Amino acid sequence: MSAHHELHIRDYDPTTSFINADAIWATLNDHAAPSRDEVLEVLVKASKCQGLSLTDAAILLQNPHADLDAQMFDLARQVKDTIYGNRIVLFAPLYVSNHCANSCSYCGFNADNHGLKRKTLDQDEIRKEVEVLLGMGHKRLLAVYGEHPRNNAQAIVDSIKTMYDVKLAPGSNIRRINVNCAPMSIDDFKVLKTAAIGTYQCFQETYHPDTYSTVHKKGKKTDYLYRLYAMHRAMEAGIDDVGIGALFGLYDHRFELLAMLRHVEVLERDCGVGPHTISFPRIEPAHGSELSERPPYEVDDQTFKRIVAITRLAVPYTGLIMSTRESAALRKELLELGVSQISAGSRTDPGGYQAAEQKHDDAAQFTLGDHRPMDDIIYELVTESGAIPSFCTGCYRKGRTGDHFMGLAKQQFISKFCQPNALITFREYLNDHASDATRDAGNALIDSELGKMSPARRRNVSQCLSQTDEGVRDIYL
Repeated sequence: MSAHHELHIRDYDPTTSFINADAIWATLNDHAAPSRDEVLEVLVKASKCQGLSLTDAAILLQNPHADLDAQMFDLARQVKDTIYGNRIVLFAPLYVSNHCANSCSYCGFNADNHGLKRKTLDQDEIRKEVEVLLGMGHKRLLAVYGEHPRNNAQAIVDSIKTMYDVKLAPGSNIRRINVNCAPMSIDDFKVLKTAAIGTYQCFQETYHPDTYSTVHKKGKKTDYLYRLYAMHRAMEAGIDDVGIGALFGLYDHRFELLAMLRHVEVLERDCGVGPHTISFPRIEPAHGSELSERPPYEVDDQTFKRIVAITRLAVPYTGLIMSTRESAALRKELLELGVSQISAGSRTDPGGYQAAEQKHDDAAQFTLGDHRPMDDIIYELVTESGAIPSFCTGCYRKGRTGDHFMGLAKQQFISKFCQPNALITFREYLNDHASDATRDAGNALIDSELGKMSPARRRNVSQCLSQTDEGVRDIYL
């Protein structure tokens, strides 16, 4: 399903951390009160779409000049549009299991939460969940598994095969499945790769070693270094797209952001390519977790917006993911700061899509902030953000992954594929799933986007759209 490119992994020592807490704090302390000129100098550098150093990020993080924050936010949107265009990729998480052997004090799935209703979907239940998601119009899934021995590599592969096999009608099938599961050995990652997954996603949660040991009380997740080097092992196994993230609220956000950017640097150094995606979960209230009700380092909305914008400027070629943890209003603002992927119509409990009208807080991982149906989210994207909702999976299936994808992105060439494929997959959604209001608004946006293209490209894309209108599905460049 994918033409992967062989990665050459540099020798690394998995017994030594590449996160130097003292060095990170020294960088922050050395740039605790940057001058206007220092901040402006970093913004000029960021405008070149070449990324930023940890020192640059520290300067922007601690910028005391409010008017320059506004300038930074505008620049983040410009950089995102330069690399990716005005499209927003849509996906849904599919929680397969909430069985977990770890005790993480911020998570509803933690093994000591005896009030949680535990559930691991069987193959028939997985099939039914996928049918609901296909009925909503989804084509991309993030399969999520609690960190438990029952969710081993082969069990995950079997469940993903079931997801890919579901077809409601010709062309109505899931086309890309990313995976969020426990870190594995290289041999197990090789098994996972056989499932034709897209991105392997795993969050360090907190990069601060002392905080990490405090909040991870038991289970394999207590091993900081094993988790830290998960992406190295995944890439060594041939999985060339990986996704990282930190859970903001566990420790000082400045440290977490610089440490996460350090992780990016090390992946680029050792593996030749950085993460395909970065996620920004903030702690949300979770059933059975006192810590989640009162995060030790709560991050306010303005600070959160700063974190997202700085990440877009620091790693301009990486997809930035925003989940439905956040409210509809804040997610709309974050789209203006460089977010390129969002979840829609999400449930965070196994079996939640089949029982969408019921409250399942006692089986969910955390509380959602955006409860809107997918069609409402898409209508707002089109009418208020002027964004093209994209269900595209073309790069993955054409082999534009890993270093190949990043090479195209760095040449600012990837949007040449993304924009047409976004329009084609959006037309599929409009024809097959949209409400009348969304269909009218969406088709008007497509016409507007066609008008911006060169005559040759417009002819090519218009032909694909006409084929889509005639019933052909899954066309991509």
